[in-house]
Amino acid sequence: MACMRLGSKSDAFHRDGNAWLCTTGLPSDVAIEVGDMSFHLHKFPLLSRSGLLEKLIEEFNNGGEEAGSASCVLELHDLPGGAKAFELIAKFCYGVKTELSASNVVRLRCAAEYLKMTEDFGEGNLISLTESLLNEVFSNWGDSIKALETCEEVQTTAEDLHIVSRLIDSLAMKACADPRLFNWPTTDQNDVKISPKNAALWNGICSDTKPLPLGDDWWFDDVSFLSFPLYKRLILAVEARGMKPETIASSVIDYAKKYLPLMNTQTSLNDFSYVNNSGTNITESEQRTLLEEIAGILPYKKGVTSSKCLLRLLRVAMILHVSPSCRENLEKRVGTQLDQTLLVDLLIPNMGYSVETLYDIECVQRILDHFMTVSVESSSPCIVEEGQVVTNENNNDTLAPMTMVANLVDGYLAEVAVDVNMKLPKFQALAAVIPDYVRPLDDGIYNAIDVYLKAHPWLTDSEREQLCRLMNCQKLSLEASTHAAQNERLPLRVIIQVLFFEQLRLRTSISGWFFVSDNLENSQNLPVSTGNLGLIPRTDGCRQMEPTKDQRLASVDDHDMRVRVLEIEKECSNMKKELQKLTKTKKSWSLLPKSFGFRKKPQSCSQTESKRSNIRLVVPTESSLDGKQNHEKINAEVAH
Repeated sequence: MACMRLGSKSDAFHRDGNAWLCTTGLPSDVAIEVGDMSFHLHKFPLLSRSGLLEKLIEEFNNGGEEAGSASCVLELHDLPGGAKAFELIAKFCYGVKTELSASNVVRLRCAAEYLKMTEDFGEGNLISLTESLLNEVFSNWGDSIKALETCEEVQTTAEDLHIVSRLIDSLAMKACADPRLFNWPTTDQNDVKISPKNAALWNGICSDTKPLPLGDDWWFDDVSFLSFPLYKRLILAVEARGMKPETIASSVIDYAKKYLPLMNTQTSLNDFSYVNNSGTNITESEQRTLLEEIAGILPYKKGVTSSKCLLRLLRVAMILHVSPSCRENLEKRVGTQLDQTLLVDLLIPNMGYSVETLYDIECVQRILDHFMTVSVESSSPCIVEEGQVVTNENNNDTLAPMTMVANLVDGYLAEVAVDVNMKLPKFQALAAVIPDYVRPLDDGIYNAIDVYLKAHPWLTDSEREQLCRLMNCQKLSLEASTHAAQNERLPLRVIIQVLFFEQLRLRTSISGWFFVSDNLENSQNLPVSTGNLGLIPRTDGCRQMEPTKDQRLASVDDHDMRVRVLEIEKECSNMKKELQKLTKTKKSWSLLPKSFGFRKKPQSCSQTESKRSNIRLVVPTESSLDGKQNHEKINAEVAH
């Protein structure tokens, strides 16, 4: 630690209330008032060190009265550092033992400049001594931190003397370099505790006090004690020196957690505290200003600040009612990296004045809109045909984040759907932001719709159909299709669509099985040449061709396809039974779409209509699949 000891005499001052008295035996001939304190001293020791005091005393003596006829009283209320600084300066002038350190060197340097304590008034005057000590302070991390903290007391003079800028530059240089390379001590090295297990031999001597390796965050705690204006200048300095944005963001978040209590607690309007970790009270207005400043210095590069921290800052900003520009800034930052966000962090409580819903839906809507805007601008156009997307390799990389966000939004919709105050237009608007082509499956949006229908049983049939248009029945998995076919909350039109597309899947699967089976039989009936085809002898004297690898794979696929067909037959049979139940409970089939081939018959054809009231799903049985002679018949029935 940088330190300088001055003087050799014993302390000749004592304090009496708000007055400092010199006990040299001679009566005081000058009184200097600094703030509330009064110093009763002698002229000669002060004249020999300070140019300002020499000038003021001379002006007082030339005021028209004889020297010594009246006590000289001088007022130095503007002295940088106040009474504490002048006390040390008085001891220096009298040659009393004084110690200069990083805690008072800035204060004394500024006061010495104010009093003009240059080398013209004695060799080794206070200005040169404090400058010499400051050079030692600049080379030490801990001393620089302490000196920078004291600059707030003499901010104006310290800025004029470039003390603040020099301290910040020295700290920035040390923070950007590896402290282990230069053996720069940090303030927390003495607090490092090493267990006996970590004790190691160093230069042949067993030492259990060897400091642990320091990470990139070794300087975070030290700089967190600085006031925000000084901290901000330090962050800008390390950024200019090329420090990684990830490290800067981590330091800023660490500073925010120290002075914004709500960053460390659950955001609740009923549990609001303004006491920070150090026990110092901080008002709501101060927190609001601090949060706005913190949001402004966070690196804007995507991913350097975690979405969790950004959303926590956004929640605190809502409680503190920060400026709209600050809130918009945080929302855009989250929207830029929405694909890296977790669902639990996106559930932001509604902090508005008029609380309609449990969660802030409008905020998530704005975040999602910004994400889609950025994603569309950075991606090339996609061609969508019949529910499928045609993309290239670059588009596949672009759609990956959008697919992750689609899953995130589907989960979010399922969470907010249970809120009875969640209006249908809001639900639809949020779900419609995600384009259909980025969802490989619509199971997530189907689950959200089902939860909403369950929580809002009073919806009309028209509203239910309107809600179900958000999902694509053709992109439901087998499990979701089975659930939807039995879901009484869905409109009848949607159930029929689900069954229709499932039947199309069945027909496609059976057609594919027939294709594989025919190819396998045709390959087995091909004539075998006598060339070098790997023929193997038979017991009857004939030669048989050894099965190739493709034939063996086709045989395995044949077995798997048979198992799949049996499973689909079972599922379709269950759907048929459920559909028959539905036809008994529904009064009319007027909701069936014309695209399915169901048309409303005139009243004169009531007898014919009654005979065809049940929809028949044609499913081939296992026995009908045996034998090549029934292939054409089965294909005709499935197509029907």
